[in-house]
Parts: sequence; C-alpha cells; structure tokens
Amino acid sequence: MGTGVITDPIGDLLTRIRNGLIARHQEVRIPHSRIKARIADILMREGYLEEAEVIPGEFSSIVVKLKYTPSREPVIKGLRRVSKPGLRVYKNRQELPRVQGGLGIAIVSTSKGVMTDKEARRHKVGGEVLCEVW
Repeated sequence: MGTGVITDPIGDLLTRIRNGLIARHQEVRIPHSRIKARIADILMREGYLEEAEVIPGEFSSIVVKLKYTPSREPVIKGLRRVSKPGLRVYKNRQELPRVQGGLGIAIVSTSKGVMTDKEARRHKVGGEVLCEVW
C-alpha cells in the first residue's frame, strides 16, 4: 500500500486510531481535513482522546494523543464505521442509534454540523451516521 488517494478518509481516521491503540502508541498523526478535525474534536470533548491538535503546513495534519486508563487499557473499547462511501446510512432524529445502551456515542453529520447523537437529538436533527465509538 503506497501513497495515494484515500477513498474513505473517515475510515482511515478510525483505523489509524484503532491501530495506534492496539500498538499502545501515545499519539497518531492523521492527514488533515475539516471533518476529521471535527470528529477528533468530538472524541476529545467526549473523553475518548487526550488531545487533538491541528498542525498547519503544506500538508497539514492532526496529531491525536490517545487516552488510556491508569492500568494502560485504551479508553476506546471499539470504533465502527457506520456510513461508508459505498453505502451511506442516514437516520432521522428518532432513528439515531444509542451506542452500547447510551454508554458510547454515534457521530452524526447533520445540516447543523458534525455532532454526537445526543446533540443531534437535542437540536432535533437527523443526518448521516458516520461512526460509533464506545
């Protein structure tokens, strides 16, 4: 696998985080895009990541500091891409998933921006379910 066009940038973001956690890395570097920066920001705000910082430059990137419990277990137990480039998944606000009985979050791209399932319900909007994190 060489350099090239990533057909699923959000899938790439989730895979890099998942692989970083498996390898017990402190941080992972991800090519920057606005939507990936927003997802990383939500994961940080929701307590799944230590930090997410955009490093500007010709090829700007997002440096994500992974979060572990004091016993060195990853805080993120699972990441799942829901809507894929070949099969988009849209839900109205009543159909938005409750991840792990409300213990996890779904990240949804709505007309009011990218937000968690809880925020989407509060704003009374549905949208494309990008991924689930628990």
